[in-house]
Amino acid sequence: MNLDQLAVSACRNQADLGQLYELLYQRLYNYVRYRCEDQATTEELVSQVFERMAAALATYDPQRGPFEAWIFAIARNRVTSHYRTHTLRTFLPWEWFHGAADPAPQPEETALLRETEASLLAALPTLKPQQRDLLGLKYGSGLSNPQIAALVGLSEGNVAVILHRAVEALRQILNPAPGGEDLSSQKEAEHANER
Repeated sequence: MNLDQLAVSACRNQADLGQLYELLYQRLYNYVRYRCEDQATTEELVSQVFERMAAALATYDPQRGPFEAWIFAIARNRVTSHYRTHTLRTFLPWEWFHGAADPAPQPEETALLRETEASLLAALPTLKPQQRDLLGLKYGSGLSNPQIAALVGLSEGNVAVILHRAVEALRQILNPAPGGEDLSSQKEAEHANER
């Protein structure tokens, strides 16, 4: 049974609703985490997405489009709504990552993985909101470029360009060229180019 069929069946069957939750939770969590600065907010928003999904599941019509696009549209709208009501955006404090559990077997690997994850999560807020959104849809939820294009109303080529530029921007932030500009100089240059 594919996701579309499972979604239709979940309106009548609690077991199918549970299976839908199991299949989608990690992908939705990953997507929302790309857009949010902290784990608690991510968990709260994902919970709200599932509440809205359960409440509106009877309105889902497979004839109008795939279920993945439907559920990720709910997730995008929920995150966007959250940021409209919470205009103050903050950077991730380092303290949040000290107690995070990680299954890596070696302490050195664990430290390197945490440092890399912390660097990535700290770099994400420096991107434009659209770049961050598309990165979340691509790498957080595993949607393809055509699926993302249909969901956000852009062409596939435009999605690919935005994703490429976002990845390059992250690469520049995370691995600056030796003797290159620091992050603040890069941000000033980006803002100057946008004007």
